[in-house]
Amino acid sequence: MAHAPKRGVLRSSIVTATRVGRAASTSLSDPLSPEKVTPERGHENRLWPRGRVNIIPVSYALCSSWGRTARVREVEITTACPECRGDHLVRDYSRAEIVCEDCGLVLDDMIIDEGPEWRAFDSEQRESRERAGPPSTIMAHDKGLSTSIGWRNKDAYGRQIPHKSRAQIYRLRKWQHRIRTSKSGERSLAQGLTEINTMASKMGLPRHVRESAAVLYRRASTKNLVRGRSIDEVVAATLYASCRQCGVPRTLDEIASKSSVDRKSIGRTYRTLVRELGLKLLPQSPRDYIARFCNRLELDMDVQRKAKEILDKVEKDELASGVAPSGVAAATIYIAAILSSKPCTQKEVAEVAGVTEVTIRNRYKRISVAIGMVK
Repeated sequence: MAHAPKRGVLRSSIVTATRVGRAASTSLSDPLSPEKVTPERGHENRLWPRGRVNIIPVSYALCSSWGRTARVREVEITTACPECRGDHLVRDYSRAEIVCEDCGLVLDDMIIDEGPEWRAFDSEQRESRERAGPPSTIMAHDKGLSTSIGWRNKDAYGRQIPHKSRAQIYRLRKWQHRIRTSKSGERSLAQGLTEINTMASKMGLPRHVRESAAVLYRRASTKNLVRGRSIDEVVAATLYASCRQCGVPRTLDEIASKSSVDRKSIGRTYRTLVRELGLKLLPQSPRDYIARFCNRLELDMDVQRKAKEILDKVEKDELASGVAPSGVAAATIYIAAILSSKPCTQKEVAEVAGVTEVTIRNRYKRISVAIGMVK
């Protein structure tokens, strides 16, 4: 006994296409639509050179809720023109076409504009016409999914709120802010994420490092690792761990200089986070510091290249084992600057690397002997 198909959206088999010398054709193996599906208008007479057009296979959606079948067109992402092999492709949304600038070939004539249906000529007009908020973010304690009362004292139409109503709006805004962080855990999380953003801005860290630190702070808050420690201490430790995770090395001294917590407390909290959260962090390499130190010393690429060549010899002889990577990087830069006839003083290198001049002299003696500078 045959069963009637269920109402709703069904997914059919993968779309296939023939490229070389034939018209692109598709077929469906769905019980609701056994017939062959012909190519769309404008797709019949195209020749697809092998390997030049990337076709993403997608499923056709068949909707039988209202007794009719709706097909979703296949998605094609073209990276180069199949005629002249040029990559200057222009999307003309007014004509719904993708056109090659070099030879004029129309690659597609039924593209869909996924942008807004309105136009805006300045930022104020864009803000007044937008009907959706910003995307969710891990940097907010509620991930940006809550609603807040703005501080502009304007209504939904952009008109100024009367003065007699502003006091009431101010009280509503204050209580709405309090309700968002009514629980102690939410207040601690909101304060910690705000401090992460502030410290990262002071240090000039990129966005992905901040988001990684926010994830670590959330995990630490979930495991009650913040309790009994200051928020600044946990924030500094998560930022240090995030920098190591993302390959953006910063020393403990650099983190401590932007925080109100000393270096020893940050290191102790960092080791606790690594142990309790099960973080797998690779040891830092002196190579990670060379580019940043050279930029701060205003040294050119020749010095950087020479420093990396010296560092290869140092790592091969295992001279960097058991010592601070920032000190090794500073010493190799100092030696590379001397060999490149662009010397800088030990004091300048020490200030940039956050180490002492004695450290640079000690590393200099060992490395210079290893590379044959000094007999």
